[in-house]
Amino acid sequence: MSPLGRWGAPALVLLGTVAPLAAQEYPKTPPPPGPLTPAPFPPFQETVLPNGLRILVVESHKQPIVSMSLSFAAGSIFDPAGKEGLSDMVAGLVTKGAGTRTAEQISEAIEGAGGSLNSSSGSDFLTINATVLKTSLPLAMELIGDAAIRPAFPEAEVELLRTQTLSGLQVALSQPETIASRIFQRTLYGQNPYGRSADPASVRAATRADLVAFQKARLRPSGALLVVAGDASLAEIRGLALKAFRGWVGAPPAAPAFPAPPVRTKSALILVHRPGSVQSNIVVGNLTFRPGDPRTYSASVANQVLGGGASSRLFMILREAKSWTYGAYSRYARRKGLGTFEARTEVRTEVTDSALREMLAQLRRLASEPVPTTELEAAKGSLTGSFPLSIESADQVAGAVANARLYGLAPDYVQTYRVRIGAVTAAQVQATAQATIRPSAAAIIVVGDGAKIYQSLKDIADVSIVDPEGHPLTPADLSPKVAALDLDLSALVPRRDSFSISVQGNPIGWQRGVVEKSADGFRYTEDLHIAAFVNQTTVLEIDPTGRMKSVKQTGQVQGQDASVDVVYAGGRAKGTASTPDPQTRQLKKVTIDTVVTEGTLDDNAVQALLPALRWKPGAKWTINVLSAGQAEIKPWTLQVSGTEMVTVGGTGIEAYRTELTGPPATLTFWVSTAAPHLLLKIAIAGAPVDFVRVP
Repeated sequence: MSPLGRWGAPALVLLGTVAPLAAQEYPKTPPPPGPLTPAPFPPFQETVLPNGLRILVVESHKQPIVSMSLSFAAGSIFDPAGKEGLSDMVAGLVTKGAGTRTAEQISEAIEGAGGSLNSSSGSDFLTINATVLKTSLPLAMELIGDAAIRPAFPEAEVELLRTQTLSGLQVALSQPETIASRIFQRTLYGQNPYGRSADPASVRAATRADLVAFQKARLRPSGALLVVAGDASLAEIRGLALKAFRGWVGAPPAAPAFPAPPVRTKSALILVHRPGSVQSNIVVGNLTFRPGDPRTYSASVANQVLGGGASSRLFMILREAKSWTYGAYSRYARRKGLGTFEARTEVRTEVTDSALREMLAQLRRLASEPVPTTELEAAKGSLTGSFPLSIESADQVAGAVANARLYGLAPDYVQTYRVRIGAVTAAQVQATAQATIRPSAAAIIVVGDGAKIYQSLKDIADVSIVDPEGHPLTPADLSPKVAALDLDLSALVPRRDSFSISVQGNPIGWQRGVVEKSADGFRYTEDLHIAAFVNQTTVLEIDPTGRMKSVKQTGQVQGQDASVDVVYAGGRAKGTASTPDPQTRQLKKVTIDTVVTEGTLDDNAVQALLPALRWKPGAKWTINVLSAGQAEIKPWTLQVSGTEMVTVGGTGIEAYRTELTGPPATLTFWVSTAAPHLLLKIAIAGAPVDFVRVP
């Protein structure tokens, strides 16, 4: 069949055009990008209410949605000393009952309108946000007004938030990245309030009266900023605001004169000793500049080149080339005072010094060499290309505009950001890196097992050693001397300990321990039941002098049979253990046959022997402990870090707060300061799990 017969005349016409098209020359490179232009924002409309509240409206009728952001100079830097975390608690409570509505009624009202209402606090500002459909704008303004002016701070909500905050802190303070960040901020800012952080003591110290006083003093209209973006006009917003904020007047007290941050002339390397860590968290950084500094744009480009994403230098070298980490990043943080620069990563313990040296080399390189044109243009293209995605929705616009105004940036900062980024030169990037990163005078924080990394870090910079709470340590503390416990065996009397196990206040199980005198010493029997996760019984035999005799454990863990059967005799421990491996979840069987030194304890004995320890403030014990399930003997350290009140059965009891390091997860024990030194509570680091004594 001929081509004409099969395809027809139109095919011949098409084929006739192919030859001349194929003969044409086409560009081998893409055309240059067009010039960057300011973002097409509607004109900002502004007014100031008679009470001093500034209102800024970005009017857009593309969608029937309105977002509002009401901000106050009421961030964490205004927390009273000893009450750190107060601003966060105020932010968490202003929408949990306000005006005539309870927390449930507020939630029902905003969710019924298909909107959202929330509040948050940062270092400098406390902000209340709402996003609603246009038809629910009056409701949203009313709810924001109630939250700002008339929060109820119900006692039940205060205590619920306190419990949640303490639970969150318990988890956060066990995380090496959190520890690194807190020590980093403290090192950079010193006594300046930017260097402070909430801790359990400060959260417990905050009373409802403190919350009320903070809100009344700092959530005032004069100097506050309300940004509205979306389907609303300035006249409409002004009318609603006058109604919602009727009778609200006053200005917050003047900010106190904060201490100046310390000035460093050389690097300060702080090693945070975290025994047993298999990785090291590294943070390197410095103080930078105040908001509005013209170097803001070149700093953004410098950061993008160095550690702004998966194509940055730190990521490509430390992860892709060296395989030392899953990621390495950097950032500039803005504050009303001096901001910060930081580069951070998490690496295997054995390459800690190598990774830190490489990070410092890359920081020096950025300051000493101009960024090549292709790398510079790629970094600028990434920033200018992604910026429109950050201001697509009404709440994003409100947040971006509020952020720019609160920090005193240029009036057209949001509109001209892409243009200014596009104009940054390699010389500006290098100059900004030289002035702000300063690796030769940087704060360097390394959180890891100091016993394994201290010697290698000494060759990089002068090293100061601290514990995770920032208390000074000496090199000798990295390898504490192990000693047999000096036990008061007369305190080891028959007793029954019962504990309720809960996750964030929700019961999930129980533990019962019974100490009895036997014919040849002591017997400790423990039953542990945690939902469908753990169900086991342990029987531990101890001789009259406190030495281990035997341990037998039976039951199930993660649905699999688990057991321990070990006998201590003649200076050796012999037996078997069968436990699920936490990584593979497969049953792991081990044989134990090892020498045990005088005073070595079975890991199941620690809880049983607590009343027999000689308790006093600051007490510290380091002992060798055999963990049959892990088939290892290693030192565990039990140290009193202070005293706290613990509630048991509605009664407050003074207790020694005691940290146990050495197990896979650090444990915190609360033991009554008064004899017979009963265990009142146990917390597991990194998990919101509590064991609380049942009277």
